[in-house]
Amino acid sequence: MIPFNKPPVVGREIQYIQQAIENHQKLSGDGPFTKRCHEWFEENFDTSKALLTTSCTHALEMAAILIDIQPGDEVIAPSYTFVSTVNAFVLRGAKIVFVDIRPDTMNIDELLIEAAITEKTKAIIPVHYAGIACEMDMIMDIAKRYNLYVIEDAAQGVMSTYNGKALGTIGDLGCFSFHETKNYSMGEGGALLIQNEKFKERAEIIREKGTNRSKFFRGQVDKYTWVDIGSSYLPSELNAAYLLAQLEEANTINNDRLKSWELYYNCLKNLAEQGFIELPVIPGGCEQNAHMFYIKCRNIEERSKLIEYLKENEVLSVFHYVPLHSADAGLVYGVFHGEDRYTTVESERLLRLPMYYCLKESEVLKISKLINEFYIS
Repeated sequence: MIPFNKPPVVGREIQYIQQAIENHQKLSGDGPFTKRCHEWFEENFDTSKALLTTSCTHALEMAAILIDIQPGDEVIAPSYTFVSTVNAFVLRGAKIVFVDIRPDTMNIDELLIEAAITEKTKAIIPVHYAGIACEMDMIMDIAKRYNLYVIEDAAQGVMSTYNGKALGTIGDLGCFSFHETKNYSMGEGGALLIQNEKFKERAEIIREKGTNRSKFFRGQVDKYTWVDIGSSYLPSELNAAYLLAQLEEANTINNDRLKSWELYYNCLKNLAEQGFIELPVIPGGCEQNAHMFYIKCRNIEERSKLIEYLKENEVLSVFHYVPLHSADAGLVYGVFHGEDRYTTVESERLLRLPMYYCLKESEVLKISKLINEFYIS
């Protein structure tokens, strides 16, 4: 069976974990490996400050606290996303205002955001689906004109760019994921990237259970104490050591995945040209990271048959999100603004193919051959 995903491994993970155990004798967060990860993000992505977290979910929760989400506030987001995107704000009492997506990128439709803004709107949450950037210039312009925060959910966007800027570094705050399904992994983990300078000091405090512990260890205060709300959002050194090994090979991983992505595209473009399927679209100005390769079938019935056909031939493929606005909790905590022209129907057509670091060329060719046979046999 060709699996849908394999967590990335580059070879130095065990060595670094062993170093964390033996050399530093520090397994809790913010040790040498954590600091090296922070430096890597700040240097490679030109971000003001990066903080590792225990998950992208927790990075989003920190963002919700930092922008002071209060009960009754509204947050604009796409419905086609993972639940963590909105849960972080619902936990603080916000109402989620869902808007439709663009069918070409599956990202929030930037042309629909402004009409969804009310006097209660506090933030816009663009989600960079499949590592393809949202139309950030327009989103940032809208946010500036209405005095709104922009929190980028860049869980899938590490190493992708928009007009030369790393995803996660364009809005006020950006959130990464290092779950085992992502391009770079620490098993479970994430990061908060901070562009808005006013959040830098408080972010450290929130991440350290509401204490000024980071200041204490830098010698800025003579003792540390509870100064704000917060939680335990920092991962252990073992997780950071695992991640650092992969960050050091970021370009190698990225190039390998892009090679597989291009091979899929070239092998399947004849089906797209004949109208059997649709392939991903990469808008101008966007550099992607090959986080996923998906195709769009003609309808949900065809997708289900293709999933079963691939499974019968030892290939695991999957569909993706069920739109949040149609979920039980979505009906309680959110509202869909305007018409659902694309969110539901496009979500029912999308099928994700196996994509991971070191996916073999022969495996991509086999999968592509099976899909061609499904449609043309």
